[in-house]
Amino acid sequence: MIGLTSLTTNGGLLVPPKLNRRRALVVLSKIDEILAWEKSSDQERDVRFVELGRYLCEVRAGQYWRLDNLRSFDEFLERKFPESRRKAYYLMAIHEHLPQISKPELKLVGWTKAIDLVKVARRDGDQFDCATWLHKARELPKEEFKQEVERHLTGQETERWEIIYFKMYESQLPVIEQALDTAALMLGTDKSRGYCLEMICADFLAGANVGNNDTSLLVLSLDRLFRLLPLPQRQQLLDDLREAS
Repeated sequence: MIGLTSLTTNGGLLVPPKLNRRRALVVLSKIDEILAWEKSSDQERDVRFVELGRYLCEVRAGQYWRLDNLRSFDEFLERKFPESRRKAYYLMAIHEHLPQISKPELKLVGWTKAIDLVKVARRDGDQFDCATWLHKARELPKEEFKQEVERHLTGQETERWEIIYFKMYESQLPVIEQALDTAALMLGTDKSRGYCLEMICADFLAGANVGNNDTSLLVLSLDRLFRLLPLPQRQQLLDDLREAS
């Protein structure tokens, strides 16, 4: 049953924990207090996220949501976090998976970096090197730390990224959409539109520099085009080049 996460068994039947009404009132009021502060101060959000995660875990374990005549913990979260319950689960994960890190240290790190620390702790289990990762979280900027976590989890290098905005007219969209769709057919539909746009640009640069004495940009463009192709097409291209030579 949803929300009944801290149960005991009695003759095979699931029995909800005895509701501690006094403690439930204290914890629920603390949650409301922190959420009210969040709306008025971003600083409070960063300072008190550790407390909020702990209180939410206690509400779930003690089923304090029953005090408000709710049917489940999920229904409780829907009321307290109407925009997104994901944040609540993140904060609870921080409390559950990072018990070895003190509250003051977590507060200094901030909740967004703490979420990335949770990913590492889940992955490494008993082998989680808390001191090393906490040091990285304190010293590295947010994006660099996220990249460090991704490298650890996937074993692959990750690139920095950014979103680029520019205005386009409606009359231009059909041509651009068709170009992106055509590139997607060549690259594979699993590739992002960013990769498709890069291939189009690399192809343009390769053609524009054919008659240029400086071939460095041409070589770079061809290299990027080659790397963007799916493996079967890469092999076919190599075979064709060997036959032509």
